[in-house]
Amino acid sequence: MYRAPRGTADILPREQTYRHYIMANAVRLCQLYGYEQIDTPTFEDTGLFVRSVGAETDIVQKEMYTFEDKGGHSITLRPEGTAPVCRAYLEHGLHNLPQPVKLYYTAAIFRYERPQAGRFREHHQFGYEAIGEADPALDAEVIDMAWQFFTSLGLKNLSLNLNSIGCQDCRPQYLATLKEYYTEHTADLCRDCKDRLARNPLRLLDCKNPPCQEIAIAAPKSIDYLCPPCDEHFLKLGKYLNLLELPFKINHRLVRGLDYYTRTVFEIQPATAAGSQSAIGGGGRYDNLIAELGGKPTPAIGFATGIERIILNLKQQDVPIPDPAKPPVYIAHLGDEARDVAIKLAATLRQNGTGVIEAFGKKSLKAQLRQANSLGAHYAVIIGEDEVKANTAVLRDMTTSEQKSIPIDQLAEWLP
Repeated sequence: MYRAPRGTADILPREQTYRHYIMANAVRLCQLYGYEQIDTPTFEDTGLFVRSVGAETDIVQKEMYTFEDKGGHSITLRPEGTAPVCRAYLEHGLHNLPQPVKLYYTAAIFRYERPQAGRFREHHQFGYEAIGEADPALDAEVIDMAWQFFTSLGLKNLSLNLNSIGCQDCRPQYLATLKEYYTEHTADLCRDCKDRLARNPLRLLDCKNPPCQEIAIAAPKSIDYLCPPCDEHFLKLGKYLNLLELPFKINHRLVRGLDYYTRTVFEIQPATAAGSQSAIGGGGRYDNLIAELGGKPTPAIGFATGIERIILNLKQQDVPIPDPAKPPVYIAHLGDEARDVAIKLAATLRQNGTGVIEAFGKKSLKAQLRQANSLGAHYAVIIGEDEVKANTAVLRDMTTSEQKSIPIDQLAEWLP
């Protein structure tokens, strides 16, 4: 028997209820903040991700699904959402629009990781990008939007972690100091961190192994090495977040996992996180990415969150999810002539905007009403031989069991 590939999952109807709830809140919030939807292809030129995410990151080195297509081109399934949006921004001349350009997306994301709770090889992401503005007030708005999104879902006991990792002017000095510090602790580092020390020292702070975390506690702090413009940007951001009454804390080990980040980085975490990862969403500035992809220097900031991880946390916190709307009417019928009437009636009611579930097969009336009840129908319309002759139908309230005979052509007036 075939099964879903490891690290993937079928999204069954009961899980779709959570997804619809999450995305309804996401779309409503995006409209409030002036974001418009964008969809990008599921796969892109491999070079887009190597250049943007960083050739030395774990994503590029270990996790991307890359293949050669029949035309001999190297293609990669989308491992993250920001780079494709930036590619589209350049390709379609969105820099000619009023800035910042605000875009949001939902997308399937593919990474070859060890599957576990909250982490899949194919997962689904909601994210948004604000491109074309360097004002720290935009950082505050993007962070506020993320906070409002999670709280609108009913998640509680959240914490906002904030850091600045500087820019291309001040970061080199910090990285040199960081590397010097970690060199003194080489013997105690895990195998991956020994590799990171040589090729990507900023990722040392992000290691989840307990011994490496202990070393990271006393590591040099990036905010102590910020150049004056970066320092001013970070101070203003803190001021704006205080104005918004967002309870943030500075996390000196927060660096995020992608090389394109500059200055502001942030994550939102629940007090008791579900799954292997503590953060349910995060983002930051990427002021150099557009230029790296061939455009003019263009400041930008974004946010992303995994839908599956949100669902885990909603379940863990027992957040009540509204039940999806169900068709309120069930049409039961007895006999071939009644079936013909039922088919026409169901079509008429649906054209009038009333949701209908029609009975199929030759079940008894008792079985049909039992099915109507299990499906949550508010009303059952019953058509038998007598009703066909009289051109009527019996309308039964499934809640009160009250019923009345109504002419077929007046039935729509009695239904929602």
